[in-house]
Amino acid sequence: MTVRLREIPYNYTSFSDKEIVLRLLGTEAWDIINTLRGERRTGRSAQMLYEVLGDIWVVTRNPYLQDDLLGNSKRRGALIGALHHRLDGIEARRQGNLTVKRLLELARGAVNQFSTEFEQTLELRRRALKELSRITRRDNIQFDGLARVSHVTDATDWRVEYPFVVLHPDTEAEIAALVRACIALKLTIVPRGGGTGYTGGAVLLDKFSAVINTEKLDAISAVEQTILP
Repeated sequence: MTVRLREIPYNYTSFSDKEIVLRLLGTEAWDIINTLRGERRTGRSAQMLYEVLGDIWVVTRNPYLQDDLLGNSKRRGALIGALHHRLDGIEARRQGNLTVKRLLELARGAVNQFSTEFEQTLELRRRALKELSRITRRDNIQFDGLARVSHVTDATDWRVEYPFVVLHPDTEAEIAALVRACIALKLTIVPRGGGTGYTGGAVLLDKFSAVINTEKLDAISAVEQTILP
């Protein structure tokens, strides 16, 4: 059987199948997949598993899809149901194979975590909006897909994680309070200017990150003349 370089569908990112499996299922699952690879007959079970991972991955890497699902619980439930349905199909075909059973356990755990994260995200957004809006205007607090996509990287174009929230303080006086609030919310803080750096300073490594965009803070105070001794 010819081994394809990529079997997980909907993967338009630079992440390989291995990297996606490691992120979603862990090292044990990747070892199991490699063990089972040589035992494939039709490959249908593997295809269904990769479809599950592909669906999870494409949502994980697309803030616009996340916004759509966060705003529509019915559609979200249909997606989760479809993922479990595919895993049920693998269960029906495993013929008592305990190795496949373990892989299914890991996959169901990933689907359950994927489902739970929607509610966790909604709750954290509510908390963050409540706390941060005490410090800066509400329209300076952005959770939407456009804001998150436009702040995911700098001139390096490295795209590791999308920010949880993007903040646009109006004045320098808001910065300290915003930092304290983000720490209380357990958000990793990433300051950002114009996003033109080539060193990765504005690249996010944690999905629970707050980008503080400082582009508005461009005022220059009056020049003070001082006579040096």
